[in-house]
Amino acid sequence: MCSVSLSRVEWLERHQIVIYLAALVLGAVAGLVLPGGASALELAIYPVLGALLYATFLQVPFTALTRAFRDVRFLSATMVLNFVVVPVVVAAAIALIPLPQAVLLGVLLVLLTPCIDYVIVFSGLAGGAHQRLLAAAPLLMLAQMVALPLMLVLFMGPGLADIVEIGPFLEAFLILIVLPLGLAWATETLAARHRSGQRITSAMNAAMVPLMTATLFVVVASQFPQIEDQVGAVMSVVPLYVAFLVVMAGLGLLLARVFRLDVPSSRALIFSGATRNSLVVLPLALALPEAYAITPVIVVTQTLVELIGMVIYVRAVPWLVPAQARSMR
Repeated sequence: MCSVSLSRVEWLERHQIVIYLAALVLGAVAGLVLPGGASALELAIYPVLGALLYATFLQVPFTALTRAFRDVRFLSATMVLNFVVVPVVVAAAIALIPLPQAVLLGVLLVLLTPCIDYVIVFSGLAGGAHQRLLAAAPLLMLAQMVALPLMLVLFMGPGLADIVEIGPFLEAFLILIVLPLGLAWATETLAARHRSGQRITSAMNAAMVPLMTATLFVVVASQFPQIEDQVGAVMSVVPLYVAFLVVMAGLGLLLARVFRLDVPSSRALIFSGATRNSLVVLPLALALPEAYAITPVIVVTQTLVELIGMVIYVRAVPWLVPAQARSMR
């Protein structure tokens, strides 16, 4: 029974990108064919997304936060890449490509926040130092929660306060970020002492792909009726997201050489700079006023572009940083 369950989880993980694409297509079709069901599906977003974020945060070892501070060189490179280099790249991109404000906000939300979850999996598949990324994940999470509001004001100006309604925004932050984060921390603490906590963690890890699939479906199906006449605007950000993946591969490699990282750490750094934290910022996008209904879809679009990009990265990054290369330490 256990082996069957394990094989099912492995099958889901192996085919996750195709599954996510199918969820997007089915969500768009459902939103188009049954626009009246959008309000009912919208009610499902919070429970499904909350469960997904709980499962996501369980993969972040907050109970081992001190480990990250021991790897000063890798941690410094990761922080510089994500909070210095990436904002400069984003600033250059939006200067070259004018975007409507609702689209711009979605792009900023997703590109300014580094990934903390499946980057670890993809980095490991490419022979990267995924354990170092795992140790750095709590600091990346905390840093982006502090840095994101400051960077949004920097990019969009004080007018951001007129866009964000503090009530719904705060509600989404507390229910969909703080609550799952607190539950994940409590579960990690429980797992360190009791088998029940370990069982919960294993079950939530196995549920990641189904939860992600359900989230993509309900978000697209509930939002599509509101933005079906703006599909062109959604598609316009795809080249930007593709360009971001290409540029960040080169800049990640360059910074790895500057910090004289070894081969596994260099690969992990490249993945960290390229992957973004769409799941965590999605609740914030969903809390925006109705005029910004396209913003969550802009965030979800990045997720799908990135997932397809990761398939290429898993093959390309080992080529960029070959194993036989001389250690740069």
